[in-house]
Amino acid sequence: MRQPLLPVARRLRRDMTLPERLIWNRLKVRDEGVPVFRRQYPYGRYVFDFYCARLKLVIEIDGWGHNMGSNPERDSARDAYLMAHGFDLMRIPAGDVLAEPDEIADGILRYVRARLA
Repeated sequence: MRQPLLPVARRLRRDMTLPERLIWNRLKVRDEGVPVFRRQYPYGRYVFDFYCARLKLVIEIDGWGHNMGSNPERDSARDAYLMAHGFDLMRIPAGDVLAEPDEIADGILRYVRARLA
């Protein structure tokens, strides 16, 4: 079955923002004991910035646009939907990623390892 958002996800992979690229460069490494992450992963009517299927963990890097207009309400509705369907969700401000990409990525990996323990 073809996913309707697959072309959108492919475009988003090509056009990742700088904060997304900084995190992806750190999460894509296949270290022992760290589950696989996918980037710009289509799921239903959403595309996740990063997704770890093993943990049902969704990671969203939120740029300034997430604070404008109706975006906060849409994000809240999306978060509620995902959590109601058993997903774990991390929202990380893009500015934090730009300021400390290694620290943010290390925090994600510490969280993942703790969940696996």
